[in-house]
Amino acid sequence: MTENSNSKYQIRLPLVLCLGLAAGVFVGARLNAPKGSSDVGGEVQKFREVLTQIQNDYVDTVNTAELVDDAIQHMLNKLDPHSAYITAADRVASNEDLRGNFDGIGVEFSIFHDTIVVVSALSGGPSEALGIQSGDKIIKVDKKLLAGVGIQSADVMKALKGPKGTEVNVTILRGRKEIDYKIVRDKIPQYSVDVAYMVDAETGYIKVNRFAATTFEEFHSALEKLKEKGMKKLVLDLQGNPGGYMQMAIDMADDFLTKGKKIVFTNGKEKKYNSEALSTDRGTFETGPLIVLVNEGSASAAEIVAGALQDNDRALVVGRRSFGKGLVQAPFDLSDGSELRLTISRYYTPTGRSIQKPYEDEDEYSRDIISRYNHGEFFHADSIRFNDSLKYTTPNGRKVYGGGGIMPDYFVPLDTTQNSHYLNELYTSSSILEYTFSYAEAHKDELVKKGVESFLKNFTVTDDMIEGLVKVGERNKVKPDRKELRLKKRLFQVHIKAQIARKVWSNEEFFQVMNETNEVFLQAMKLFDRIPTELDRRKM
Repeated sequence: MTENSNSKYQIRLPLVLCLGLAAGVFVGARLNAPKGSSDVGGEVQKFREVLTQIQNDYVDTVNTAELVDDAIQHMLNKLDPHSAYITAADRVASNEDLRGNFDGIGVEFSIFHDTIVVVSALSGGPSEALGIQSGDKIIKVDKKLLAGVGIQSADVMKALKGPKGTEVNVTILRGRKEIDYKIVRDKIPQYSVDVAYMVDAETGYIKVNRFAATTFEEFHSALEKLKEKGMKKLVLDLQGNPGGYMQMAIDMADDFLTKGKKIVFTNGKEKKYNSEALSTDRGTFETGPLIVLVNEGSASAAEIVAGALQDNDRALVVGRRSFGKGLVQAPFDLSDGSELRLTISRYYTPTGRSIQKPYEDEDEYSRDIISRYNHGEFFHADSIRFNDSLKYTTPNGRKVYGGGGIMPDYFVPLDTTQNSHYLNELYTSSSILEYTFSYAEAHKDELVKKGVESFLKNFTVTDDMIEGLVKVGERNKVKPDRKELRLKKRLFQVHIKAQIARKVWSNEEFFQVMNETNEVFLQAMKLFDRIPTELDRRKM
């Protein structure tokens, strides 16, 4: 939610059934593309002949580069759901989330009434250094008018992003005064640890949104800070985490395990892709009570962490069955700047489980999450059937299963009361962001004076505030749903309060409010006393 849109910290309510395919588990090394092989020479020659014939003799003019791109993607689709081809044009954006940073001016923005509004200047970025403030309106970039012209988030990103060291001229409207800034773009960090805070005097909470190049560094720092605050128990929230770099998952699991424990191992057709990761003696939190939260959106690297801690009887896994991705991709550079992400191995949890769900039927694979919902799996644990041939046993004798995700030790059904179509529309139209931004700007001094503790304990979203949101929605062409407002008033109050908290203070306060309705988190907080029993009992 920097030079993109103000969507990163919107809570997707509470489940987006069409999750799409989860991000891959990537190996860390950059691999070279193959130089060619006599084994495929005949097939390559055949393809060259067809392409040449089309270029020379086809009745219409065609873009042969597009034909090649389409052919490559179609070929990869025949392999597995996670092998992918990234064109040179798409490669930078595709890799940005995993790099952990991007080049830009360092602002978080939203678009209200066709105007770009700065929500905040990012800490340590060039915009903050120049004094750009929350509430500033960006009306021109390099003298080109961007206000009142139907601007979209993609247009803003295109205008503001650019290589480190390049300059961009930005005109800001602050109140009625126009201010010109010459901003030198720089590296802007993207954080994969959303928040780390103390829930109570002994319990810490860390939420990780993906496994990027900087994830372990962020996570380890957060863990150390919580320990300094007296943390003795931890909730690690991996709900909705689509994965990323395998090494980051290995390093994270290592922080919780004593030396010599198996974390993950891989097997590929080529021996060079076989590996085994064992924990070292550098663990930061090897003995304290630990609960890991997962759901149907937790995939790949997130499943490596959950599987390693579950199989070693180190943590209680709480939530719903994870996505089920056990394939490892490696990136191969191609000659034109494009990239091939090819599945080169399968990974296995310490007990030997492959948690990759079947993918022989492409349509069935893509509909898996919806099928789980329709089948009732999100609401009843006993609707899930595991094959006994895929049963494994942990050192303490607990039964765990392979064949399709990590099944939690403690199942928490989906809370449908946290779903509201009307609230979703207020988010997608930016109405809730617009309202809470305006409210926070108008009342910031008053709220800060009372203090964050008072806000978290005592602040109540009034009926008048909800009506204020409704009116903003109506201006943005969102029709009110009075029935949902009446039945789910508490849900609307929590989201309004959380967004105000974030705009006045930070993500820590935002998540503290949002977790008041996070049923998986709330159930986890009740389970710490059961951890020794759950991890030690024999489930035979």
